[in-house]
Amino acid sequence: MRVLLIYFVFFITITPSFSAAINGNVEKSGYGDYNQVIDSKSGNPVSNADVTLPSKGYRTKTDDNGKFNLDSKKITAPTIMSVEKDGYKPFSVTVDKQSLSKPIVLGIEKSSPHDIVIDKDMYHLGDDNFSENSANASDFLMKAIGPFFTKSFRIKSVPQNQDMFLIIGSVIGLDTQMARDLGQSKVRTAYSSPAEVFFNGSKIADLKVNGDNQQIKIPKSLIKPSSNNQVTIKAGRNLFQAAYIDYDDFEFMNLYIEAN
Repeated sequence: MRVLLIYFVFFITITPSFSAAINGNVEKSGYGDYNQVIDSKSGNPVSNADVTLPSKGYRTKTDDNGKFNLDSKKITAPTIMSVEKDGYKPFSVTVDKQSLSKPIVLGIEKSSPHDIVIDKDMYHLGDDNFSENSANASDFLMKAIGPFFTKSFRIKSVPQNQDMFLIIGSVIGLDTQMARDLGQSKVRTAYSSPAEVFFNGSKIADLKVNGDNQQIKIPKSLIKPSSNNQVTIKAGRNLFQAAYIDYDDFEFMNLYIEAN
């Protein structure tokens, strides 16, 4: 099978005291003769994996050869595609009409003992008040849950010789200045502050661009082994609206922690 791997890398500077650079190094997709999910290391097909387009209400499974069907005609704007399989890390990737113009091959990675899945659902943050020119506005079908998301989870232990990273599988819809400068948002008269990410009450990152596999290093001093920990994501605000608080609407999917 012909497979062409495509890599997207972006780096974002973060300014808080507990900050570290967010970076994403995403094997977004490869092209083959048919849609397929494979093991990213062995190259073997992954059968019985769930492939979903959450915003479209579409779900299917891979067959014994890892193949799956997908009706790409309904996809006109960037849309999050998710792949789930027991024993593998959560996987999501942002696809659009162009990237689905050919059959794609998605490589997923087996989970490790220190991986912690926080949440695999898709969430819409904001206030449902956004322009048609907002990033990914045409793909917003979910109602906003409000301006912030919080989830508690337990960490059994922290590996001594490895760093721990919070991974956000996919983010779409941010209307920050950087997103606008990169052409992700078509709003020209305004932009929002970045979304903020907190770990156990301390800010560890700003989300400034839309993308996949965004990695945030977690300071070990913030982690509570053998106890409950908490991740919070807060929506940014329209910096050009003074009459009322106008939260930036965006969606994200797949939150987990990995050690490396």
